[in-house]
Amino acid sequence: MALGSEDAVLHSSNSTYTPVSGSLGADPEALPGLDCPGPGLPRPQDRFNGAYVIFFCLGIGSLLPWNFFVTAKEYWAFKLRNCSSPATGNSPEDTDIMNYFESYLAVASTVPALLCLVVNFLLVNRIPVRVRVLASLTVTLAIFVVMTVLVKVDTSSWRHGFFAITIVCMVIVSGSSTIFSSSVYGLTGTFPMRNAQALMSGGAMGGTISAVASLVDLAASRDVTDSTLAFFLTAAAFLGLCLGLYLLLPRLEYSRYYMRPICPARVFSGEEAAPQDTCSTPLVAPGSSGSHMPPLRPILKKTGGLGFCVLYLFLITSLIFPAVCTNIESLHKDSGSPWTTTFFVPLTTFLLYNFADLCGRQITAWVQVPGPKSKVLPGLVLLRSCLVPLFVFCNYQPRVRLATVVFRSDVYPVLFTCLLGLSNGYLSTLALVYGPKIVPRELAEATGVVMSFYMSIGLVLGSACSALLVHLI
Repeated sequence: MALGSEDAVLHSSNSTYTPVSGSLGADPEALPGLDCPGPGLPRPQDRFNGAYVIFFCLGIGSLLPWNFFVTAKEYWAFKLRNCSSPATGNSPEDTDIMNYFESYLAVASTVPALLCLVVNFLLVNRIPVRVRVLASLTVTLAIFVVMTVLVKVDTSSWRHGFFAITIVCMVIVSGSSTIFSSSVYGLTGTFPMRNAQALMSGGAMGGTISAVASLVDLAASRDVTDSTLAFFLTAAAFLGLCLGLYLLLPRLEYSRYYMRPICPARVFSGEEAAPQDTCSTPLVAPGSSGSHMPPLRPILKKTGGLGFCVLYLFLITSLIFPAVCTNIESLHKDSGSPWTTTFFVPLTTFLLYNFADLCGRQITAWVQVPGPKSKVLPGLVLLRSCLVPLFVFCNYQPRVRLATVVFRSDVYPVLFTCLLGLSNGYLSTLALVYGPKIVPRELAEATGVVMSFYMSIGLVLGSACSALLVHLI
């Protein structure tokens, strides 16, 4: 975690950022001062980095449910085949469910997320962020309780029913988690940049925690249902912790300062900057302005370039992870070693990707290169397209149409996964952190939802394309 002093940063009225050499310093107008700090209000310190830690933990909770669903690959295989024996089903329908389960799960997680982002944008000025966050966390926690109960239920006689329940639960979890994460991300738009970075790093830590928990469960328990029970209970406990931490956040003096009522949203045309003397206008809560919906056009105009970067980044990532990654097998699988069978996918896919993603996101705490207006950023984003053929020509199984395996070593998927995670973490965090900082402060929360919308579109397109890609390999 980046725990730098608040005194060592430059303050604009809608952002707080470290003047890193060669990054934002090279583009001084990139993050303009567009907020209206109240005259005479002292700027409090984040004592003991309390707000930073809370946002980091909320970031973990925002992606932990999805990661726990995706990482429990062995559990889903066991339940969807036969929960009383490891024998595989032989019917074409069973084979289809097992071979393409990750793709079905990805679609079930991304499509409702896209719809819920639209709903969340419409609710920004209607329902307080506190209500949206607490309600979505409660729904997610309730679904995990249901899934935890089903772990010990014998579903061998109704596997297709269990599959349907799993997909429905994924839809609900995805929707509620999206409302939670986009609401909290929008909230960080009114805080200094380090808090948004903490939220992003926490999301990657959630994936890392789920991968480590999966490995520990696999190593410590011989019964896949026992390991998954501990797995889901861990997720439920952490979601409960997130509820408590969010309730604690407004009690911090530092948080109250940045969560104070702001000027009502106004529409600025062209490059017109927000007037700096508007603080003479009485400050009101966002929901009390005349319009119930934030102005969309100025947000889209300001964030179009960054939005494309976010969309394409997550399109490439979701095209590869997890549908393609999880089906890459060790070339030495026939040896029978647990490292090339049981632990190969959890290690080389889930743990490695999430750890690399975490490292990429954490680097942005110290280095922000390139800046939000740089043409290098979209160039690096487009360059990630090369990762798709690299993964396809690893030892992906089963192969029906593309029989050739070009990269005949287990080292290659390890290197490619590191590159996928590191580039995703670094570039996506830059784009997502910049977004709410290039608009007026009163539009920061709505901009956070819009940036999440770009991300969700990328995930939807990537998931749909991954379902097509795995059928073409």
